[in-house]
Amino acid sequence: MTILLSRRALSALLVTTSLAFAAPALAQNEIKIGYNADQSASGVAELGIAGLYGFQAAIEDINAKGGVLGRKLVGVVRDDVASPPKSIQNMNELIDNEKVAAVVGPTNSGNALAWLHIPQQKKVPVVSHVATATDITARYMKEPQNYIFRVSMVDREQLALLAAYAIKATKTKNIAIIADTTGYGQAATKDLLEILTLHGIKPVAIEKFGPKDTDMTSQLAKVKAAGADMVISGSLGDATAQVLKSMEKMDYYPGLLSTWGSINTPLINIAGPKLAEKTIFAASTTEDANERAVALHKRLIAKHPNMPAFVSAAQGYDAVTLIAAAIAQANSTDGEKIQQALENLGKVQGIIKAYDKPFSKEQHEALGVADFHLAQWKDGRVVKVDNEIVKALTAADLKR
Repeated sequence: MTILLSRRALSALLVTTSLAFAAPALAQNEIKIGYNADQSASGVAELGIAGLYGFQAAIEDINAKGGVLGRKLVGVVRDDVASPPKSIQNMNELIDNEKVAAVVGPTNSGNALAWLHIPQQKKVPVVSHVATATDITARYMKEPQNYIFRVSMVDREQLALLAAYAIKATKTKNIAIIADTTGYGQAATKDLLEILTLHGIKPVAIEKFGPKDTDMTSQLAKVKAAGADMVISGSLGDATAQVLKSMEKMDYYPGLLSTWGSINTPLINIAGPKLAEKTIFAASTTEDANERAVALHKRLIAKHPNMPAFVSAAQGYDAVTLIAAAIAQANSTDGEKIQQALENLGKVQGIIKAYDKPFSKEQHEALGVADFHLAQWKDGRVVKVDNEIVKALTAADLKR
């Protein structure tokens, strides 16, 4: 039997066939980078959102310059909704189905610790741009190849900066620790005790509270009775906000230092803009840190007027920049070759700083305590602290 096709049907068939052959070719001209982070569910989701904006901006800039290896970078984005099972599912999809060359993420340390084995086994590099748990990059450090890198704060490192500042700022040498009873809070307390011991300082008080507590006046009364003039909070922004509100009830305002969780909006939403200004916290950068940060912040705010936590945007941007540089240096999208290139990168200009050999086989942290800033809220913006105490800090003060 003879089948005759109309001219229109034949044309449609030819177009469909050509598209079918074109799709693989188009895919071969792309390099996919995955993004797996909470953008909707937890108190730090806004860090994941800001990180995504920086991730996207870096891809735009790299593609505007011709891409990498003559190929366009494409971001493949997944929201893990702060759920370890969902984050694990996302990682498997990104690696197995999307065939990404590398992954940026996550937001939550617990999610990273749940899936680190996946990219490690499948030899796909990951650059953590928000999660701060020390073990994230350390777990596979003794393996022949460690596929986990980071461009973010590290808990122990930021606490070293807070302790150094507290010791310079105190007039009485009476320093107290207050933290919630979560794993994060108690790990911070442990680190702070060890760091202060290195300085020859024993805290005059160590107080803790439940993660849902809203009144810390009894704990602060003990801190006050101990004569503390500097208090370090080992909690995220929402808990530190409750500490500030309790200080307000007592009209008791010692110096209060806190971790980088205070950089996101739960602090000012709960404590209020003015009260939020009474804590100084660690940050890898601020929107006014340098000309590159100023320019990126201006660009992102124009596109995303309600963008929170610029620091995460800068870290997301730099994570992509370092991955792209490694792909170019490796002249390949093979995971093993990218991993080796990351450990042997030369100079790469980022938003936070100009990186020069940011990683090595022994060191997978692109940022350390010497790179960090102290920051605080002023008039609803996060700005760099550059007072006389900060200027007096030296490398020898940063014990860890």
